[in-house]
Amino acid sequence: MTVAEGVRPEVDARSLSDADVLAIRADFPILADEGLVYLDTGATSQKPRAVLDAERQYLEHENAAVHRGAHRLAAEATERFEDARATVAGFIGADEDEVCWTGNATGALNTIAYAIGNASAGRGGREADRFRLGPGDEIVTTELEHHANLIPWQELAARTGATLRFVPIDDSGALRMAEAARIIGPATRIVAFSHVSNVLGGVLPVDELVALARDAGALTVLDACQSVPHLPFDVRALGVDFAAFSGHKMLGPTGIGALYGRRELLNALPPFLHGGSMITTVTMERAEYLPAPQRFEAGTQPVAQAVGLAAAVRYLEGIGMARVAAHEAQLGARLAKGIAAIDGVRLLGPAPGEPRIGLASFVVEGVHAHDVGQFLDDRGIAVRVGHHCTQPLHRRLGITASTRASAGVYTTRQEIDLLLDGVRDAVGFFGVRA
Repeated sequence: MTVAEGVRPEVDARSLSDADVLAIRADFPILADEGLVYLDTGATSQKPRAVLDAERQYLEHENAAVHRGAHRLAAEATERFEDARATVAGFIGADEDEVCWTGNATGALNTIAYAIGNASAGRGGREADRFRLGPGDEIVTTELEHHANLIPWQELAARTGATLRFVPIDDSGALRMAEAARIIGPATRIVAFSHVSNVLGGVLPVDELVALARDAGALTVLDACQSVPHLPFDVRALGVDFAAFSGHKMLGPTGIGALYGRRELLNALPPFLHGGSMITTVTMERAEYLPAPQRFEAGTQPVAQAVGLAAAVRYLEGIGMARVAAHEAQLGARLAKGIAAIDGVRLLGPAPGEPRIGLASFVVEGVHAHDVGQFLDDRGIAVRVGHHCTQPLHRRLGITASTRASAGVYTTRQEIDLLLDGVRDAVGFFGVRA
């Protein structure tokens, strides 16, 4: 029995004990390496046996093309595929037909942007008129976005003649909400923003941004990559129109992501990719398309990956997302407090004591992030270095790169302390002066 199978999802919000975390770690084969301190979960998470076994079981016993075969194996594969969709939809509070499979969150965000671009080019008929953009319309994002939630909107603006605007941040990395209220207005058609910054670790004020967008009659697009794996998440409660997240960041496989969209919006959007499995009728002159989610799932689908992602969701539900969030918030607080206390090191994002997930980025003054990362790697501590696909954010903060430590449900308090010891030693090794 895995830990997730042995814990009821309705457990209370108390944090995980050290014994709980050690039991969880036993479910992750890669963490059996005693020399590894894995603090790069924000980039990609490790996978429990339940996920590895689910993929293997499917491939060994049920592998077939879904939605297109009359034989028993195809029917079983289709059932597993759609059961996975139902599992993931339930995890985020959506209906099954509101979750479309994509290759990753980047693919999901591009799907929305390109579908709106197709509508703006006159595709989709009268139903798609609500999405059409042109000169005078505005797309609003923020200064702290991952490139995947910035470049698609740059491209959409370039194709349609719309104007791209952004909500700036202050010196601490917090959104300047007074500016947001000024920028989001009658011309705004789309507001795209992250739920949690992948660099700063702080949670954005989703309710305020959604309210501003709704008052302006604009659509909201949420990059939920760093929230779905770490926080209780409900699209209905958040009130967003679209959301994107990746499987590999939430204990699931690579090559699978999901696009959530409100049913009436998905069914009004023209598709982005075209081909088999997303049509009703095709002639030599034209085609008619299935409703969502199939209209956004052209071609062969990532079936084994979807099955694995469903297993990851069940694993997280077995622990309880409230407990996951509480545990990781404690780790984030420990990270922030420890890093801020080291002379010569600059903590990015929320100050110690302010809410954050289990993620913290920092700069060792006068030392390139890659050198810090190599120093830590020599001690078996895996962290992320670079601009983390957020060059505008780093530029605004006056830096070119940072070092990021990101925890998961399997991370121990002792691993955080090893990271802090390593940073202190790096400061001494490189001769940093405060």
